[in-house]
Amino acid sequence: MTPTRITPIKTSGTRRSARTLPPTRSGSAHTLRLLCILAHPDDESLGVGGILAKYAAEGIETYLVTATRGEKGWFGPPEENPGPAELGKIREGELKEAAKVLGLREVNLLDYHDGELDKADQCVLTQQLVRHIRRIRPHVMVTFDQNGVYGHPDHIAATRAATAATLAAADAGFDEPGGLAPHTVSKLYYFAWTDEVRQAYEAAFGELVMQIDGVERRAVPWPHWAISTWIDTSAHWETVWEAIKYHCSQLPGYQKLLDLPAEYHRVLWGRGTFHRVLSLVPTRDPEDDMFAGIRVSDSA
Repeated sequence: MTPTRITPIKTSGTRRSARTLPPTRSGSAHTLRLLCILAHPDDESLGVGGILAKYAAEGIETYLVTATRGEKGWFGPPEENPGPAELGKIREGELKEAAKVLGLREVNLLDYHDGELDKADQCVLTQQLVRHIRRIRPHVMVTFDQNGVYGHPDHIAATRAATAATLAAADAGFDEPGGLAPHTVSKLYYFAWTDEVRQAYEAAFGELVMQIDGVERRAVPWPHWAISTWIDTSAHWETVWEAIKYHCSQLPGYQKLLDLPAEYHRVLWGRGTFHRVLSLVPTRDPEDDMFAGIRVSDSA
């Protein structure tokens, strides 16, 4: 499968709230880079919008790889469903608009089918991700957790492939078609929802539960002691909410979210909680910055 690369992100023709990206310093020894590897359009806003907005505002380069176009995610009347091909195009466009709001430097879409990422060739998927990691050369990577947050097979597949690719990207013996030089990621994080966030999500979306192969899967919050990283994104929750609203095709499924009072939105988007899976730099729990131990001031 050939990845679709959406770059550079421009602001012409967008709503006023979509802000122009600040100039970046690619290639500078001091440029920090964050890469998120996710499964569907809107995962970036609903899942990690707070940290993307926060770090982009700080001048950190933020990147996204999304594995599918979410072409099966239709929440409107069945008779109005435009079909997978057209819906995939719509959701791709929505993702591009949301990315502008969040300040993403680059978005890359892979051509996997929605709901089938766990059935894809995992070696090929890992190779594709390794190529992006070696090209972007991120210091920090973020993906879902090992349970896919609430058992979603696409989320779990993305986590497994992202984790494997993090290790493989550093291995000079691992070949990928681009032939790029190995790269070592300094820190890898998984989503780590608190029970407070789970309750706020379920107030908006209902119970987060899936039936997979006859087995019920549901959201399981992380215990506080297992959450290594607590990021204050309260200054950016309104930016995240604006990005979410660009996913117009999904708004029928977000109806309760639209009706929630502001305090719920602050809970959902005002703090990011994560589990640090690996770190090759000195750091201690709890931390309040994914780039702790990486910033120039930390190593001085």
